[in-house]
Amino acid sequence: MPKANKNVASLKTYFAESYNELMHKVSWPTWKELQESAILVLVTALLIALVVFVMDLVFGVHNLDNNSFWKGVLGFIYKLIG
Repeated sequence: MPKANKNVASLKTYFAESYNELMHKVSWPTWKELQESAILVLVTALLIALVVFVMDLVFGVHNLDNNSFWKGVLGFIYKLIG
């Protein structure tokens, strides 16, 4: 068998086996399971974003310019103490 025909045959076999596996062996989630997972991911992402926001606020990482009064909560406390 020529090499080109062998490659085409192996490609056809690959797609046939992939289709068979996706249709008959993979367990797909139900719509309800998919929604629950999506909500869990959304809530987790929001909680992580909130934690990062609070850390940014406390440690003063985000400054609009170099002369900004606001250096975060720690910067404010340092200014009161010092």
